[in-house]
Amino acid sequence: MPQISIGRLEARDRAAWQELFAGYHAFYGRPYWPQENYDEAWRRFERDGEIHARGASIDGRLVGIVHFLVHASTTSADVCYLQDLFTAPEARGKGVARALIAEVVRWAREQGCARVYWLTQSSNEIGRASCREGV
Repeated sequence: MPQISIGRLEARDRAAWQELFAGYHAFYGRPYWPQENYDEAWRRFERDGEIHARGASIDGRLVGIVHFLVHASTTSADVCYLQDLFTAPEARGKGVARALIAEVVRWAREQGCARVYWLTQSSNEIGRASCREGV
Protein backbone atom coordinates (compact mmCIF):
# COMPACT_ATOMS: atom_id res chain seq x y z
CA MET A 1 0.00 0.00 0.00
CA PRO A 2 1.47 3.41 -0.94
CA GLN A 3 2.18 6.09 1.66
CA ILE A 4 -0.73 8.56 1.65
CA SER A 5 -0.26 12.00 3.19
CA ILE A 6 -3.29 14.11 4.11
CA GLY A 7 -3.29 17.85 4.70
CA ARG A 8 -4.75 21.24 4.00
CA LEU A 9 -4.56 22.33 0.41
CA GLU A 10 -1.78 24.79 -0.35
CA ALA A 11 -1.24 27.25 -3.19
CA ARG A 12 0.89 24.70 -5.06
CA ASP A 13 -2.14 22.33 -5.08
CA ARG A 14 -4.46 24.76 -6.89
CA ALA A 15 -4.20 23.34 -10.43
CA ALA A 16 -4.34 19.70 -9.33
CA TRP A 17 -7.28 20.45 -6.99
CA GLN A 18 -9.21 22.05 -9.86
CA GLU A 19 -8.51 19.07 -12.12
CA LEU A 20 -9.80 16.70 -9.42
CA PHE A 21 -12.84 18.87 -8.69
CA ALA A 22 -13.62 18.97 -12.43
CA GLY A 23 -13.44 15.16 -12.37
CA TYR A 24 -15.85 15.15 -9.44
CA HIS A 25 -18.32 17.29 -11.39
CA ALA A 26 -18.00 15.08 -14.47
CA PHE A 27 -18.57 11.96 -12.32
CA TYR A 28 -21.88 13.43 -11.15
CA GLY A 29 -22.92 14.46 -14.66
CA ARG A 30 -22.07 18.14 -14.31
CA PRO A 31 -19.19 18.43 -16.78
CA TYR A 32 -19.25 22.25 -16.92
CA TRP A 33 -18.67 24.46 -13.92
CA PRO A 34 -17.72 28.10 -14.57
CA GLN A 35 -14.16 29.15 -13.73
CA GLU A 36 -15.42 31.80 -11.32
CA ASN A 37 -17.04 29.04 -9.24
CA TYR A 38 -13.70 27.22 -8.93
CA ASP A 39 -12.04 30.52 -7.99
CA GLU A 40 -14.62 31.29 -5.31
CA ALA A 41 -14.48 27.78 -3.86
CA TRP A 42 -10.69 27.97 -3.70
CA ARG A 43 -10.83 31.33 -1.88
CA ARG A 44 -13.23 29.84 0.67
CA PHE A 45 -11.01 26.80 1.20
CA GLU A 46 -7.99 29.07 1.71
CA ARG A 47 -9.85 30.88 4.51
CA ASP A 48 -10.66 27.47 6.10
CA GLY A 49 -13.50 29.12 8.02
CA GLU A 50 -17.00 27.99 7.13
CA ILE A 51 -16.00 25.41 4.53
CA HIS A 52 -12.91 23.22 4.54
CA ALA A 53 -10.83 21.17 2.13
CA ARG A 54 -8.14 18.56 2.54
CA GLY A 55 -6.06 16.74 0.00
CA ALA A 56 -4.47 13.32 -0.23
CA SER A 57 -1.09 12.96 -1.88
CA ILE A 58 0.95 9.97 -2.95
CA ASP A 59 4.59 10.60 -3.79
CA GLY A 60 3.96 14.36 -3.63
CA ARG A 61 1.11 14.24 -6.17
CA LEU A 62 -2.41 15.31 -5.18
CA VAL A 63 -4.67 12.32 -5.91
CA GLY A 64 -7.76 12.96 -3.79
CA ILE A 65 -9.81 15.79 -2.32
CA VAL A 66 -12.50 16.18 0.29
CA HIS A 67 -14.65 19.24 1.09
CA PHE A 68 -16.66 19.49 4.30
CA LEU A 69 -18.48 21.90 6.58
CA VAL A 70 -20.10 22.07 10.00
CA HIS A 71 -23.70 23.01 10.59
CA ALA A 72 -26.12 23.22 13.50
CA SER A 73 -28.41 20.35 14.40
CA THR A 74 -31.75 20.49 16.16
CA THR A 75 -31.13 17.19 17.95
CA SER A 76 -27.44 17.23 18.91
CA ALA A 77 -24.26 19.21 18.95
CA ASP A 78 -23.16 20.55 15.56
CA VAL A 79 -22.64 17.97 12.83
CA CYS A 80 -20.09 17.74 10.03
CA TYR A 81 -21.26 17.22 6.46
CA LEU A 82 -18.75 15.65 4.10
CA GLN A 83 -19.90 17.39 0.93
CA ASP A 84 -17.49 16.33 -1.81
CA LEU A 85 -15.09 13.40 -2.03
CA PHE A 86 -13.11 12.46 -5.12
CA THR A 87 -10.11 10.29 -5.91
CA ALA A 88 -8.18 10.32 -9.18
CA PRO A 89 -9.09 7.20 -11.18
CA GLU A 90 -5.50 5.92 -11.16
CA ALA A 91 -5.35 6.16 -7.34
CA ARG A 92 -8.57 4.31 -6.60
CA GLY A 93 -8.38 1.16 -4.51
CA LYS A 94 -5.30 2.40 -2.64
CA GLY A 95 -7.04 3.70 0.49
CA VAL A 96 -7.16 7.37 -0.54
CA ALA A 97 -10.90 7.85 0.07
CA ARG A 98 -10.73 6.01 3.39
CA ALA A 99 -7.82 8.20 4.48
CA LEU A 100 -9.69 11.38 3.53
CA ILE A 101 -12.85 10.25 5.34
CA ALA A 102 -10.77 9.36 8.41
CA GLU A 103 -9.24 12.85 8.37
CA VAL A 104 -12.67 14.48 8.27
CA VAL A 105 -13.83 12.25 11.16
CA ARG A 106 -10.70 13.13 13.15
CA TRP A 107 -11.16 16.85 12.47
CA ALA A 108 -14.88 16.75 13.34
CA ARG A 109 -14.21 14.98 16.65
CA GLU A 110 -11.59 17.60 17.47
CA GLN A 111 -14.21 20.30 16.82
CA GLY A 112 -16.77 18.56 19.09
CA CYS A 113 -19.14 17.54 16.29
CA ALA A 114 -21.74 14.91 17.21
CA ARG A 115 -21.30 13.03 13.94
CA VAL A 116 -20.10 13.12 10.35
CA TYR A 117 -22.39 12.25 7.47
CA TRP A 118 -22.06 11.98 3.72
CA LEU A 119 -24.59 11.64 0.92
CA THR A 120 -23.68 10.12 -2.41
CA GLN A 121 -25.49 8.56 -5.33
CA SER A 122 -26.76 5.06 -4.71
CA SER A 123 -24.86 4.00 -7.83
CA ASN A 124 -21.53 5.02 -6.24
CA GLU A 125 -20.89 1.56 -4.79
CA ILE A 126 -17.14 1.97 -4.51
CA GLY A 127 -17.46 5.22 -2.57
CA ARG A 128 -20.22 3.83 -0.38
CA ALA A 129 -18.05 0.81 0.41
CA SER A 130 -15.39 3.17 1.77
CA CYS A 131 -17.85 4.22 4.47
CA ARG A 132 -19.22 0.74 5.19
CA GLU A 133 -15.73 -0.58 5.83
CA GLY A 134 -15.48 1.86 8.70
CA VAL A 135 -12.94 4.45 9.64
